[in-house]
Amino acid sequence: MARVLEGEGRASPDIRRAAFDNDGLAEPVRTFVDKVAHRARTVTDADIGTLRNAGLSEDQIYEIVVCAAIGQATRQYHKALAALSAATGRT
Repeated sequence: MARVLEGEGRASPDIRRAAFDNDGLAEPVRTFVDKVAHRARTVTDADIGTLRNAGLSEDQIYEIVVCAAIGQATRQYHKALAALSAATGRT
């Protein structure tokens, strides 16, 4: 995970971490990351165009998508582990 968030990339480590956390992002990235995290199948070319128009490169957009998706998957994984622990009484 450190490589995704802190490794070499075109998007800054700060924006990658914010995309991973889905927190602390400015528009239009905030809306885009939330869409990737919660409704990925609804992302359109227009969404990508909005980010391009805001000055982000294709590489930066890609890295933001990856961080947003991994962040959401990580949150879901931890919630599932907590639910399993609560259901079985195991920690």
